[in-house]
Amino acid sequence: MKKHQKFYFIALLILLGFLSSQTVYAMHIMEGYLPPIWCLLWFVLFLPFFIAGLLRIKKVVAENPNAKTMLALSGAFIFILSSLKIPSVTGSSSHPTGVGLGTAMFGPSVISVLGTICLLFQALLLAHGGLTTLGANAFSMSVVGPFVGFAIYKLARSMKVSKPVSLFLCAFLADLSTYATTSIQLGLVFPDAKAGIVGATFKFFGVFLITQLPIAVVEALLTVVLFNLISENIKGKEDLFI
Repeated sequence: MKKHQKFYFIALLILLGFLSSQTVYAMHIMEGYLPPIWCLLWFVLFLPFFIAGLLRIKKVVAENPNAKTMLALSGAFIFILSSLKIPSVTGSSSHPTGVGLGTAMFGPSVISVLGTICLLFQALLLAHGGLTTLGANAFSMSVVGPFVGFAIYKLARSMKVSKPVSLFLCAFLADLSTYATTSIQLGLVFPDAKAGIVGATFKFFGVFLITQLPIAVVEALLTVVLFNLISENIKGKEDLFI
């Protein structure tokens, strides 16, 4: 590994270690926070994307068995970043999502599966989120985020923007769109007495936005760093990026 690559890798480990040392709760919608009807609705909306993701993974592995390694790496990246707990100046907490890398490699459908597996493990082992709210959390982080990020990534590539910059935009906007979706989910359930659903949605997003903007930037930079490490150190793996 070259000197500058070692620097990037060490910086990545230090930053992840610092972020993971925080002691507040990550911002998945927690168990029991949504009424049963809303839990069921979000699960029903999410399920078709999960099934499509399973079919997409089966096709990817059939066409390229070596893709299993990168699928595992993408899943691990999502799990690590989305498990981090970062306090917000507004009194809440936030976390990265980590979905940009896998989205650019395999498309958004695959993340519907990888992201959900990560959310399930976090709910069972780390008390982040919950089983009843799994559909809602998966819809925001594993469906909306990846699909928005992928659309931005493809648009940037069609405009001849470089892969690193396109990947940065993908990761950055996938992160923010996840929190925008979560804000809508909460706004629908807890409308403001005067401003209604729209007002509540903007209030929820405002709570997270102050902290989430720098987190999204850092996440996007980490995603590009990992892309560079993959491209420069693992022969042929850069071709996995769509």
